[in-house]
Amino acid sequence: MLNRVILIGRLTKDPELRYTPAGVAVTQFSLAVDRNFKDQNGEREADFINIVTWRQLAETCANYLRKGRLTAVEGRIQTRNYDNAEGKRVYVTEVVADNVRFLESNNSGNREGGSNNGGGFTREEGSGGNFSRGTASRGNQDPFSDDGKPIDISDDDLPF
Repeated sequence: MLNRVILIGRLTKDPELRYTPAGVAVTQFSLAVDRNFKDQNGEREADFINIVTWRQLAETCANYLRKGRLTAVEGRIQTRNYDNAEGKRVYVTEVVADNVRFLESNNSGNREGGSNNGGGFTREEGSGGNFSRGTASRGNQDPFSDDGKPIDISDDDLPF
């Protein structure tokens, strides 16, 4: 079975950092992710998806992410429920992120396009909660830099 989510969107507000009674950091924020189609008025709609990060990643997100910033999130979908003050059962669906990439630099004034010099933070598997900072290298070329141009590939290279 597989439960994996990758999202790219803009933060709808600054992340909220809290700590559990045990002292574990947790951050919640929401991403506005555009849909691939437009409505009847020709406007693009968006989904607003709740994101949760834990521990060092939570603190990093709280320190560096701000409302409107273009961000990529990788994680898993989680559904939980609880009884509210009126005794009604409330269901919450959210993405628990284990990898967050900042797609714009802190001083980027361009809100329409991402920046190639953004960094990101990820949880290293098996590291007991250690995190490492990932950055884009100038030596690596963006595989999507020729977006919109024809790709020169032979039929023999296609897997189907």
